[in-house]
Amino acid sequence: MTRFLAIGECMLELTHRTEHDLRLSVAGDTYNTAVYLARSTMLQEVGVDYLTLLGDDHYSDLVLETMRGEGVGTHLVGRVAGAHPGLYLVRTDDEGERSFTYYRSRSPARGLFGEGHDLAEGLNGHDVLYLSAVTLQLLTDGAGRRLWELLERAREQGARVVFDSNYRPAGWPNREAAREAVSTAYGLTDTALSTFDDERALFGDDSPVAAARRLRGQGPREVVVKDGARGCVVLVEEETGEEPVHVPAQVVDEVVDTTAAGDSFNAGYLAARLRGESAVESAHRAHALAARVVARPGAIVDDPELPPRGARP
Repeated sequence: MTRFLAIGECMLELTHRTEHDLRLSVAGDTYNTAVYLARSTMLQEVGVDYLTLLGDDHYSDLVLETMRGEGVGTHLVGRVAGAHPGLYLVRTDDEGERSFTYYRSRSPARGLFGEGHDLAEGLNGHDVLYLSAVTLQLLTDGAGRRLWELLERAREQGARVVFDSNYRPAGWPNREAAREAVSTAYGLTDTALSTFDDERALFGDDSPVAAARRLRGQGPREVVVKDGARGCVVLVEEETGEEPVHVPAQVVDEVVDTTAAGDSFNAGYLAARLRGESAVESAHRAHALAARVVARPGAIVDDPELPPRGARP
């Protein structure tokens, strides 16, 4: 069995249905990808686990119960006494674009890879390690250095690292700190699943093609740069040569909510790659999944084409 480990923060999500009516669910960028990956009925030979820290309250129990119900393994989820999970609120405009308000400054996930977090060795034995810039913004300097060491060791043992830029300025002290952390991560990455808006904001790229070429030079052998409704570009030298290939997005009749569009794209892409499909074929699969997600409200949507796979311990 291929073992996939997503690393990050899983939070409570409150989505506005009306001004005073909100829907409670469980979400978070790397968690969203883990769920959509686990939901794929074609992935019976892939075990999806999640590594994070939660509190010991009712809502942390709810998060764990939800993870297990989605078929995501929780044996690497630590508990912190007296802590509560982070929370964020989502509003969407008439075009489905979202805005977020976060309440997570005391989230237990900020202790990841820090003093007393003895779950870091859980990276051992996993074939694919998945994280994002949101994961990085949680970490102290010391925890960040610990993570780099663990990723280097995992790659030496044959694991593959997948990284999503997912730049959220509000979570960083400044742009320079984010750029430094993301650059370090790319240097330890095998597959980059980035977003053009993030790369432009952090590194000044003027096109997805320019971003793909720069990223390929930073280390990742496999690069995908997402560009919203315009599609994505794929650069995998063994398959596409030295020129990035444009893969158009799937047309969506009505965009309801773009939350988790990139997260679900990543899941669709990784699911197809783990089945042995080419990078370009996988990008088409990824666009198809993202199109279904943005046509419904919330990060984790009810989709009859992707039923939950069933609980895991």
